[in-house]
Amino acid sequence: MSTPTLQNQQVDVRGPRFAAWITTAVLVAVLVLSTVSTLASGLLLAAQAVVFAIGAVAGPRRSPYGRLFATLVAPRLSPTVEREPVAPLRFAQLVGLVFAAVGTVAFLLGAGLVGGIATGFALFAALLNAAFGICLGCQIYPLATRLRGGATPSAA
Repeated sequence: MSTPTLQNQQVDVRGPRFAAWITTAVLVAVLVLSTVSTLASGLLLAAQAVVFAIGAVAGPRRSPYGRLFATLVAPRLSPTVEREPVAPLRFAQLVGLVFAAVGTVAFLLGAGLVGGIATGFALFAALLNAAFGICLGCQIYPLATRLRGGATPSAA
């Protein structure tokens, strides 16, 4: 039996939404913390950036929040009836990583406004995914794939 390619891998949609809720909470904490300390908010956002990086490289199942979902939440749920492809989710994590990296650098340099704006964009995307199941990075993924000359996966 062959291993499915990245384009064919699928995950339970509840996992990325669970991760989006945790991300939302972390990003809200970053913004609240930024009113007291840009250094502390930069460090917390750097930790979230690491989570985004792991999700972008290893995929949603191997990300810290994905592992948390698989270990603590998924066993208590009924079997999934809805799945989504991994590749757009990894791209969305990459987009989150970019915003988190910009925000981290800004906070650590004392540019709280820029850090807050970058964090706000990431927060908007995370909350949209968590609350409404709309993954902005996943929506942009087909366009990004076409622009770099690759084939877009067909909708499953």
